[in-house]
Parts: sequence; structure tokens; C-alpha cells
Amino acid sequence: MRFDIPTILLQWSVGGLLFLWVTTRRREVGVGYGWLVRGVFITIAIGSALAGRAVAGHGVRDTLAYAVAGAAALALGVSIARRKAGVSGQRIAAAQRSERVAAMTHQNAPQTLATTRPEFDPRLDLIAPVIGGVALIVAAYDAAGTAPLLLAVWRIAAGALLLGCVTDAMLLGHWYLVQPGLGRAPIIQLNKLLALIWPFVLVGLLWPVGMVSVLNGTIDDGYQGMLGWFWIGCTIGTLALSYVTHLALKERYYSAVMAATGFLYLAIVTAFGMDLVARAVLAP
Repeated sequence: MRFDIPTILLQWSVGGLLFLWVTTRRREVGVGYGWLVRGVFITIAIGSALAGRAVAGHGVRDTLAYAVAGAAALALGVSIARRKAGVSGQRIAAAQRSERVAAMTHQNAPQTLATTRPEFDPRLDLIAPVIGGVALIVAAYDAAGTAPLLLAVWRIAAGALLLGCVTDAMLLGHWYLVQPGLGRAPIIQLNKLLALIWPFVLVGLLWPVGMVSVLNGTIDDGYQGMLGWFWIGCTIGTLALSYVTHLALKERYYSAVMAATGFLYLAIVTAFGMDLVARAVLAP
């Protein structure tokens, strides 16, 4: 497969926007988190389209990259317009905390006013990744070269899930500084999904012609096998960091979430190494 920067940026943006929906559909995380993530991946999707133009890329893929950015921008605009409605799960959690404090202090809990304003519909966050899924199939067809099309689609789709999931998990970890009362279920879910995605990425990269050929010397990595060992380290490190993140999140202290976020920072580096180093070495 060809190593293609516009496709890599498109993968990253599509995966990130998909896992944003995974989080927003829970109705627990504040609307600002959605603004942050949409803004990041709108920028990356536009960067993919511009990079495609710069290197005489694929017209359909690059047009769809703009469409991904546009769909995410639409969701962002609706979320901003409906920001005063807040998030139902966040209001319920705040009311429950107030009731617990009132019970301990023998006071009446403050009334949480229900809102009649329409909330942001999380299904709007699905439009961009659906368009992006089509774009990734087009990108796989363009980048496949002599590789089987199904394998090219597998590798690109699995890479998109890996990069998007680990990035969103890290950004969500930082969001706990803004919303300290947020429960841990959303970040635990993303970390579990990261561990579940990992074997699919691994199988796709090992499938012939894959990293096995690099490790046994059939394909020369140009660095006397060093890149193959670096890939092994990144691959094992990604799963190990997901596991230690899981252990950190089991601790009751608030600082455990910050520790988990630090591990996820490192996991971004290893996840990119796992996916991109293999793709670069295997590129014709």
C-alpha cells in the first residue's frame, strides 16, 4: 500500500469524529467537549483535503474530506445554537450530588430546573463519520496498489479507529479538569474500546504481505531491522498503556484520572508508531 499523508489525516479525523459520537450519545459530558473535539478534527479533515491538493491527490477522496469537515461543522453549529439547553445527564448528575450534600448537611437540596429547550441531538455527530467511511473506502482503493482491496480497506479502517479512539480518550481525560464532577464511565468506555480495536489493527498489519516479512528480513526496512523492533515496541506498548490506564481508573482518587490521561498521551505516540511505522515500511 502507498503511504499517503492525506489519507492518514482523513483516517485520524474520521476516527476521532466517530468516537466523539460514542461519547456524546451518553448525554453526560458537557457541550464544550464536543466543541473541542469537532474543532480539532474539522481542522484535520480540511488539512487532509489541502494536503491532497498539494500532492495531486485523489479528487473524490479530497472532496469527501471537505464534506466530512462540513458535516462536523454543521453539528458544531447546532451544538452552539442549543448550548443553553445543556446536557440532560450532566444536569441529573449535578442534582444527585446536591441531594447527597443536602442529606449530609440536613438541608433542603436546591431545585434543579428542567429545561424545555431542545438539546443537541448526538445523531448529528454520526453524519461526518458516515461520509468519512465512504471516503476511506475510496482512499483504500486509491492507495491499495498491488495489495488486495479488502486488506487495504481493513488496514485503513482499523487505523482510523485506533488513532481516533486514543486521541479522543486523551482529550476526554483533559476534559475532567473542566468538568470535575463527570463520572469515569465515558473514559473507561473509550479505553476498553482501544483495547478491543488493538487486535484488529495487529491482524491487518501482520496479514501477508505484512510486518512478518519485515521481521524475518524478507522486506528490508532500510535500518537493519531496527524499524521492525521499534514497531514491536509500539505495538506492545499501546496495549500495555491501555492496561495501566485501566488500572489507574480503578483508583478512587481524582488524581487517578490525570494519571490515566498521562498514560493515554504516551499511547497516542505508540499507537501512531504501531500504525504508521508499519504502513511506511510496507509502502512500495
